[in-house]
Amino acid sequence: MKRIITCLAIMLLALPVCRAEVKLPSLVADGMVLQRERPIIIWGSADPGEAVTVRFLGKTYRTAATADGKWETTLPAQKAGGPYTLAVNGIELKNILIGDVWLCSGQSNMETPIPRIMMKYGDEIRSYSNTSIRYVKIPSATNFHGPQDDVRPAPWLELTPENAMLYSGVPYFFAREMYDYTGVPTGIINASVGGTPIEAWISEESIRPYPAYLNDKRICESDEFVATMQRFGSIPGRRWAQIMLEQDEGYRGALRWDAPGYDDSDWAEADMFDSAWARNGVRPVVGSIWLRKYIDIPAGLAGQRATLHMGRIVDGDSMFINGQFAGTTSYQYPPRMYDLPAGMLKPGRNLLAIRITTGGAAAQFVKDKPYKFIFDDKSEIAVEGAFKYRTGVIMPYPPMGGGLALTNKPTGLYNAMIAPLRNHAIRGAVWYQGESNDSRHYEYGDMLASLVRDWRGLWGQELPFLLVQLPNYMEPALYQERSTWAELRDVQLKASRSIPHTGMAVTIDIGEWNDIHPLNKKDVGKRLALQARRLVYGDAKATVDGPLCASQTVEGGKVILTFLNGTNDLMPVDELKGFAVAGADGVFKLASATVDGKRVIVWHDDIPQPVKVRYAWANNPDGANLRNTAGLPASPFQIAIE
Repeated sequence: MKRIITCLAIMLLALPVCRAEVKLPSLVADGMVLQRERPIIIWGSADPGEAVTVRFLGKTYRTAATADGKWETTLPAQKAGGPYTLAVNGIELKNILIGDVWLCSGQSNMETPIPRIMMKYGDEIRSYSNTSIRYVKIPSATNFHGPQDDVRPAPWLELTPENAMLYSGVPYFFAREMYDYTGVPTGIINASVGGTPIEAWISEESIRPYPAYLNDKRICESDEFVATMQRFGSIPGRRWAQIMLEQDEGYRGALRWDAPGYDDSDWAEADMFDSAWARNGVRPVVGSIWLRKYIDIPAGLAGQRATLHMGRIVDGDSMFINGQFAGTTSYQYPPRMYDLPAGMLKPGRNLLAIRITTGGAAAQFVKDKPYKFIFDDKSEIAVEGAFKYRTGVIMPYPPMGGGLALTNKPTGLYNAMIAPLRNHAIRGAVWYQGESNDSRHYEYGDMLASLVRDWRGLWGQELPFLLVQLPNYMEPALYQERSTWAELRDVQLKASRSIPHTGMAVTIDIGEWNDIHPLNKKDVGKRLALQARRLVYGDAKATVDGPLCASQTVEGGKVILTFLNGTNDLMPVDELKGFAVAGADGVFKLASATVDGKRVIVWHDDIPQPVKVRYAWANNPDGANLRNTAGLPASPFQIAIE
């Protein structure tokens, strides 16, 4: 027996020891940027009790995993520099920089990718590289059980023209501005998800005052419920799309409707911006509509590569050139830019066929967008004008449902995309969101204050917060009595002035009436950088705000407005527009206004005792022109006269 036991012991000793490898969180990776002048936390997981050794800048730090398998160690603060190497047990991380790290978050205008704005900034983006700028986009994820410890994997990307295609527009330009100002490595952590409301980005504690949101979150705490909705929720929509495709007459004949040889002589014709082609009698078509147009291409251009720009289209589209598929977009917001290889366009007549699909919104080509071929040599050929058209299939309205929009549910993004970042020190946060909350503007101020409080609590410091105010959007109007976008902008302004250590970039002059995702992300980045210069780096010389109202009085029936020092070097104008006043009855009327040195004087002859003033109060207050000599616009506002 002793001999058997001894043999078994020898065999066990000879077996390889199986230990779990030390694991690092997704952010702690090659190419990362660590925050300068702050203690550096390196953390991860391992077997309980396993020894962990961290080596960095010639020093060694030791710790061990706790009973729950977690470990962390804190390295001393460092000055900006790099690239460096960091080792954790057998793991070696390379190309690490120390500089300033910014967390960028919000909804689609923070997430809008660089390819969507290449038409405006293509040459600039293709010619710029900077290995001292790094970017990581946190993949979308939700969790309703509580704050998580890690995010889904994503790489840190150096800024090269190729990697820039994976950046988002606002963080891209903000990072460039900050690097130019500070001269130190700049890291961007982009945790944003399009279409999301603010309540998805705050903690459970902060939504407790809102029972409906809290119970919405509780519904999603059931993993079985979530899995069931994800599995079955999209089936009706997929079935609807399948039948639409199968029954579309444009695909069912001997010749498809995108074929050059198809006879369209009996099709109706209308201008592309005429609503006639999108209607079935008095109602918008639900289903598919085909449009066809022949375009002459000179022989000298036909051999070149080209890009087909088709503006924006409601809702989805597929494009065909001479019967060849050229590209597709499934929903209305992205700008249509389809790359055409050399040879796709022929000398002479070329057929452009478009299949548009809609689930009920009136199909249309959005006006004031580019509709043209642009060739390699910069030549352009317009495609605007008349098209022949025919309905391909008539469908019922799409079924309700279409899956559970988890990213819109309260706390889900905070738990899965913000809380896991808490150990990675940051310089500050940039927040661009509000479009999804405009109809609930009355609660937005409290929620924004909660978000700031939540995030500052995570990092244990009064993080600087930079906000982006909603831009001008929708049909132009100098004044609207009711505007949820104006209401929300006013809430954002008040928050920026009441929440300590907060600044706001005003964008009321750089939006687009026909696009909720305006192309001008460069000026947004510049104005955010101005706010950072004052708020974070103490730059007292730069003018960072447009005119900010400091006081209001009434003299002889006229409202006298003064503005904060540093914002009150007002730009003279021949006619100051955008002001409205109300008397005791609360009815606002567009008012006369003038710049008087560093003051603004506002009046209306029929309102001798004004009690309220509004400025730029509309979804898209076209013509509002109060700004200072730094070129920065005044924020829309409303004030009561005390």
